[in-house]
Amino acid sequence: MASAAAPRESLAGRRAAGRRVAPPLEHRILTTATLCLIAFGAVMVYSASSPLGVLSGAGGSGTGEFVRYLAFGCVGLVAMHLLERRGLAWLDARLVKLMLLASFTLLVLVLVPHLGREVNGARRWFGAGPLQFQPSELMKISLVLYVARYLADHPAGRLARRPTGRGRTASGRPARDPRGLRKAIAPIAIVAAPAMLLIVVEPDLGTALVVAFTIAALLIVAGTPRRHMLALAAAAVAFVLLLAVFQPYQRARLTSFLHPWAATCKSGPCYQSVQGQIALGSGGLLGVGLGKSVQKVYYLPEAQTDFILAVIGEELGVLGILAVVGLYGMIAYAGLRTARRAATRHAKLLAAGLTSLILCQGILNIFVVLGLAPLTGVPLPFISYAPTNLCVMLAAVGLLLNISRPRARRLKVVQEPARERDAERDRRRAQRRARRAHADGSRAAG
Repeated sequence: MASAAAPRESLAGRRAAGRRVAPPLEHRILTTATLCLIAFGAVMVYSASSPLGVLSGAGGSGTGEFVRYLAFGCVGLVAMHLLERRGLAWLDARLVKLMLLASFTLLVLVLVPHLGREVNGARRWFGAGPLQFQPSELMKISLVLYVARYLADHPAGRLARRPTGRGRTASGRPARDPRGLRKAIAPIAIVAAPAMLLIVVEPDLGTALVVAFTIAALLIVAGTPRRHMLALAAAAVAFVLLLAVFQPYQRARLTSFLHPWAATCKSGPCYQSVQGQIALGSGGLLGVGLGKSVQKVYYLPEAQTDFILAVIGEELGVLGILAVVGLYGMIAYAGLRTARRAATRHAKLLAAGLTSLILCQGILNIFVVLGLAPLTGVPLPFISYAPTNLCVMLAAVGLLLNISRPRARRLKVVQEPARERDAERDRRRAQRRARRAHADGSRAAG
């Protein structure tokens, strides 16, 4: 019986030793904030899109975009779960290169007439009807994966510490990387610059700005020297200004930002900005009530996508907007805490890049709706009706959860060296002989 019970006890011990520990605080915060944003997004997409669906005259119930949001949300949640389990194990250098190659191919093909779908003068999507795919969203996360891997393998800022003390200044501080701007940033610029140029040609300046801000955040986290960052910022500002001067589409958006309440602005970007601000002003502190927005009915264009925050402000007031900002703040805290506690340099950079990707897009959308930035056409992460963006953002959260997830802790049996084991055995034998001799002597004396 004892021999049969021993294997069961050892098996139970191995299972207990391999049992996963409880998820850390950042894992729980990230999961909670993401699920809250998804649930809130479903409610607001239905509230913003259902009136136009009913009033369109097609005889629909107004739930088409709401159902598609739920469907793509389920796909994104499945991807998030899978990447949470095996994310970093799958993302090797070969897969990242394949993703970049596929993203470049799709970005080129989407610009071809009759292949890419044109909506409101922009050619950004594949597909027809309710099923659409936006290649620039795949490029966003592919660039984050590539830049994080490159910066982990080729530190662009300070040299790594060495036990011999080399690579340090006389004061003991780490020495600066001797490489110039061209050698330090060129491998990233060779990939990122053509990608952003293709995105701008669609045109989609908002997504290009999100990519640029995310890469800049990654470079800062990696320790890129300040002079390099200032040179890159100057080049980016010059490019945006040239784009605004020579492209009428972007110039109109910049003009509408500078003079949103001009008397001639009865259509186009300035009209959308004005209607969004009217919606925010109508909501006040507590809002007019869920589902009772007036601006979303034939007044505010793209109410369920880029300007859904204006609908939130009108229906739920300033408190509703603060709740959304608070949830993004939770994601920021959890993501940066995950980056700080990650085990490897690559994991730290990847966590920082994914967190920056979510936050840069969210901040840009909030600034546009509040009238603090020119109109860019960037959806609000997890809330706006943007199927491809929703799946990509949930995949990014899955990778963050995988980085923050504690690994299984297994107890390993430490084998003693043979010499120490033999010495211990001899010592025990000598002790037994001494006790036996002492017992025999005691009997003889008695």
